[in-house]
Amino acid sequence: MKIAAYIFLFFTISFSALSMGPIKKATFAGGCFWCMEPPFEKLAGVQSVISGFSGGVKKNPSYQDVAYGKTKHIESVQVTYDSSVISYQKLLETFWTNVDPTDSGGQFVDRGHQYTTAIFYHSDEQRKAAEVSIGKLKTLKIFNKPIVTKIRSFNEFFPAEESHQDYYKKSTFTALKYKYYRSRSGRDEFIEKYWSDNRIFLNSVKQKYARPSEKIIKERLTKLQFNVTQNDATERPFKNSYWDNKKEGIYVDIVSGEPLFSSKDKFKSGTGWPSFTKPLEPQHVVEKADHLFGMKRVEVRSRYGNSHLGHIFNDGPKPTNLRYCINSSALRFIAKKDLKKQGYAEYAGR
Repeated sequence: MKIAAYIFLFFTISFSALSMGPIKKATFAGGCFWCMEPPFEKLAGVQSVISGFSGGVKKNPSYQDVAYGKTKHIESVQVTYDSSVISYQKLLETFWTNVDPTDSGGQFVDRGHQYTTAIFYHSDEQRKAAEVSIGKLKTLKIFNKPIVTKIRSFNEFFPAEESHQDYYKKSTFTALKYKYYRSRSGRDEFIEKYWSDNRIFLNSVKQKYARPSEKIIKERLTKLQFNVTQNDATERPFKNSYWDNKKEGIYVDIVSGEPLFSSKDKFKSGTGWPSFTKPLEPQHVVEKADHLFGMKRVEVRSRYGNSHLGHIFNDGPKPTNLRYCINSSALRFIAKKDLKKQGYAEYAGR
C-alpha cells in the first residue's frame, strides 16, 4: 500500500494545546547543523534558526570539542518561531522529512554520537506532540529499520561559533563548500527516496491553498521559476514577464495559487521588477529578516506555498511608502476577465 495513503494520519493531529503564546522555541538534532538550518529558515513564521549543541555535559563547548566527541553534545538547531503563524506540528514534519530517523550511529556521512538525531522538548505539550508523531511514524512502516530518534528533555543550548551560523549562505565560498559537501553526503538521495512523493503540507484544518509535493513543483515550474521560488534566487531586471505589465487583474503564487497582489496597487518603480504598494491579501504575504551576504533586508514569502517572492523596501509611494519588489517568476497573472473562470470571482471588484 502506498505511503501517501497513510500520511494524512500522521500529520493531522490536533496541536491546539501548543498555542499558549506567540513566540516559542524548538530544538532539533538532525546531524550536520549546516544542513538543518535551510529547511527551517524557509518556513513562514520562523524568526531565526541557530546552529549549536545540546544534550552534553560541558558549558559552552567548542565545535572541535563536540566534533571529537569529548562533551556528549550533539549538533542541533534551535528554532524561534511565531506559533500564531506556524505550528509545532509543521516543525516536526520538517524535521522528520530531513533526517534518517533509523540511524543510531550518526547521519549520512557524519558518524558518531555527536551527529545522532533527537527532539529536545521545551514543554510538556511539545513532548506529547513529539511522542504522538514518532508513534504515528512507526505505524506507517516507511522504513525497513526501527525508528531510533530520541525524545529528550531540553536542558541547555549553546550556539556554535559565528563561522558556523548560516554557513550555507554566509559567503560565496561557504555556499559553494556547503553545496559540495551536501551533494556528497547522501542526505538528498535519502530524502528523494523516502519523501519526494510524500511531502506533507496538511494541517488539521483544511485550507483552500496548499503547497504541492516537491515532485509536482519540479514538474510544473521552469528552471528559473524553481530557482526563484525554492532557492531564493533573483531574476534579471527588465527581462521578466510582469515588470511592465499594465493589464488589470491579480497576481497569485505560482506554486500554491494563493492571491498575493492586485494590479490596482502596482506602480512603475524603475527597478525592472514588478512593484506593489501593498498586498492584496496581507495574510498571504509573510515577512522575514534576510541577512544574506551581510545585507539587512526584509524578505517576503507566500504563506501557504512558502515561495520566495522578493523583498520589501520603504522607498515606495504614498500612502504606504512601501515597495514590494517581487520576482515575476514567483507569480502567475490572472486577467480581470478571467477571474471568475479561474476561481477568483471574489476579486473581480477589488
